[in-house]
Amino acid sequence: MKTNVRVLMIDDNEKLINEVKHYFSGHAVIHLDLVATNGKSGMDLIKNHQNEYDLILMDLLISEKDGFEILEEMKKEKIGKHVIIISSYKKEYSVKMASKYDIDYYMLKPFSLESLEKRILEITGEETKKENEPNNYIQMAISKLLHSLGVPSHIKGYQYIRESIYMMYTSKEMLGGITKEIYPEIAIRFDTTASRVERAIRHAIEVSWSRGDYDLMEEIFGHSVDYDRAKPTNSEFIATLADRLRIDQKLVMS
Repeated sequence: MKTNVRVLMIDDNEKLINEVKHYFSGHAVIHLDLVATNGKSGMDLIKNHQNEYDLILMDLLISEKDGFEILEEMKKEKIGKHVIIISSYKKEYSVKMASKYDIDYYMLKPFSLESLEKRILEITGEETKKENEPNNYIQMAISKLLHSLGVPSHIKGYQYIRESIYMMYTSKEMLGGITKEIYPEIAIRFDTTASRVERAIRHAIEVSWSRGDYDLMEEIFGHSVDYDRAKPTNSEFIATLADRLRIDQKLVMS
């Protein structure tokens, strides 16, 4: 049986707060119970109402007390709650800094509410067994596909590509957001930087291009498989494989 996930949201964008509140009104699991429009009142709620929320949804750039100050104070007070950062601040330094505070997710604005819902359910472990079973199948299918394409499992790029494909497979809205959404998220998960994620994925694709199953590569990438021509970009490689998995999954389900 599912339990309620009570959310505390700290953001000075009241329009966004209302959109989130409206989206989750009547939701079976997620409830937006506490709201603050500045950092000082947000920190007061965090400290004095710890039994009334399970997850904090917070912007970094807020008045009176910014997100980093709040994270630092939570660390000192040993307040261990799930935290999702929502921010339009895309600097690699900020993503790296936020990851030091053991946050669960760094989501760049603008984002879809469907994606936010998915992240909250993943973070709090509220997916049903029915939802998790196909996810396990997809994870195995991704690994098998990457091995067939010649991506060595011991290099960092393998793990980064694997995670990127899964993220794009489960969230179609990320199709155009590999730089803005996927790289920063992978960087947080593996305690690195977005630029290193990009380079490692590029290297893994180059390795794959020289040792993978040529027939499979031609089947998946079509005429782009030509060793004398440009290799697919990171985005093309990841998006094409995610799309291939969607097609394969439909065939399995049919």
